[in-house]
Amino acid sequence: MIDQKEFEAANARASSQLGKTPTAVAAHFDERLGTVVIELSTGLSIMFKPRDAQGLENARPEELATIEISPSGLGLYFPALDADLYLPGLLAGFMGSREWMASHLGKAGGSVSTPAKAQASRANGRLGGRPKKPRVADVT
Repeated sequence: MIDQKEFEAANARASSQLGKTPTAVAAHFDERLGTVVIELSTGLSIMFKPRDAQGLENARPEELATIEISPSGLGLYFPALDADLYLPGLLAGFMGSREWMASHLGKAGGSVSTPAKAQASRANGRLGGRPKKPRVADVT
């Protein structure tokens, strides 16, 4: 159990940090643009496509209509989806957990076609395609 001094010190640290961090003062879904718009305490606004955020990727517009802001201004809650987003993570470019982000970035990166990839693929095809993986001999 913590004592009153520790509790007050923790609150002072949190208040100090909160003063240095942008917080959400308003949020809404712009159906015309298909984006979630967050107005920050700094006067700036950020927006993103719901498909790019974990928990919102399959949301319908009516599910994005209500967005609640946490008392600290650091969290966004979408009650129709029971989904939470953490504002500092969004500002840092993290739209979900590490695993979720990696899976989405991997899908996007693997599907990108560039002239260099196309040329390498053609050259590889002329050589008989992708080489077979060497078999590892069973060690007994």
